[in-house]
Amino acid sequence: MRQIRRFSVLTFLLAAVLPASAQIGKYRNDMSIGVNGGYILSNVGFTPKVNQTFHGGMTGGLSFRYVCEKYFSTICAIQGEVNYAQIGWKENILDINDAPVINPVTGVAEEYSRTINYIQVPVFAHLGWGREDKGFQFFFQAGPQVGFYLSESTKSTFDIDDANMSDRVNSTIAQDTMAVENKFDYGIAAGLGLEYSHPKIGHFQLEARYYYGLGNIYGDSKKDYFGKSNFNNIMVKLTYLFDIVRTKKREK
Repeated sequence: MRQIRRFSVLTFLLAAVLPASAQIGKYRNDMSIGVNGGYILSNVGFTPKVNQTFHGGMTGGLSFRYVCEKYFSTICAIQGEVNYAQIGWKENILDINDAPVINPVTGVAEEYSRTINYIQVPVFAHLGWGREDKGFQFFFQAGPQVGFYLSESTKSTFDIDDANMSDRVNSTIAQDTMAVENKFDYGIAAGLGLEYSHPKIGHFQLEARYYYGLGNIYGDSKKDYFGKSNFNNIMVKLTYLFDIVRTKKREK
């Protein structure tokens, strides 16, 4: 409940702060749309702990941005996306000596990964410093993100009934047979990046972003196995935007 309240407060602040501040800066009314694509490294914060390495996946979709003002040297905007994303977790199955655990049936190292496909919708308060018309601009953006479950798939080198539990240093395997229970994901995302703008070409953004999930993919009540099962995502994205409304340099 506390996490939901934090998410609601962040969403409210994003909706309220930018329009309020737009009344005291230099007026802007610039709208841009475009596309984005990138690569995501993800894992799931399980309690009890599950040893993991990062799961790799692709992301891509549509982007939009509305620039509402320039306050001193800060360019203030709202930026949002609608993306398809491949996230999940990849288990790091080791023995007490940090060596891969060998399955006695197959004779190969035990490996397991889960890919979960989502539609993700982040909405950011976007702040930039630098050139508006032609040149480079550094930016920071942060805001809420929601995700809608589409499907999931697993890759495994062993049958769960034949897992080598005697050699594993981490014996938590309940997640291997549990489908995602909560289809709606929500959390907070933030990113840093560099943008190049040209009036005839458009805007190119290169960004590194982090997402922390406030929701859990499995139930977290006292009767459930996992007390926590939230996403952690690190991504690198390239975005291209082109202007559809452009009224820079105009003051209100």
